[in-house]
Amino acid sequence: MFLLAKFTPILPYPGLILWTVVIFGLFWIIMRNFAFKPIIEALEKRDTSIQKALEDSKAARAEMEKFKEESAQFLGEARGEQSAIMKEARAAKDQIINDAKEEARVAANKVIASARTEINVEKNSALKEMKKDSGVFALQIAEKVIQKQLMGKDDNESFANGLINDIQLN
Repeated sequence: MFLLAKFTPILPYPGLILWTVVIFGLFWIIMRNFAFKPIIEALEKRDTSIQKALEDSKAARAEMEKFKEESAQFLGEARGEQSAIMKEARAAKDQIINDAKEEARVAANKVIASARTEINVEKNSALKEMKKDSGVFALQIAEKVIQKQLMGKDDNESFANGLINDIQLN
């Protein structure tokens, strides 16, 4: 106890300093070998994984940008193809409509020409029949007039008027 009575923690003794340094050194060596080494390894491992994650993130971002550019390019090409297809479809539609109009016009012209031909044929047929009938009527009238002339003059006039009335009734 006598040693403890003179001990004051504020006054440094050379033996106390020596033992403090030795104990602190041993503590530091033990900590370095058993505590700091695993902590440093864990920190380095964590740093490595963070660096790898950052690199992977940059690579993924670059790849996404590349895909974005490719998709924009494909979208542009698709729009161009769509526009070309729409132009072709419009041109085909216009061509089909024009062809249908032309076919309708040709068919209408054929029907009109056929109708005109038929009308002319009927007209010529009617004219021939009228000429034939008028010739027959003229011959009949002439025949009857000549017969009547042979009978008498007064009777000729009344006979001619009667024939005219007969022809008009028929």
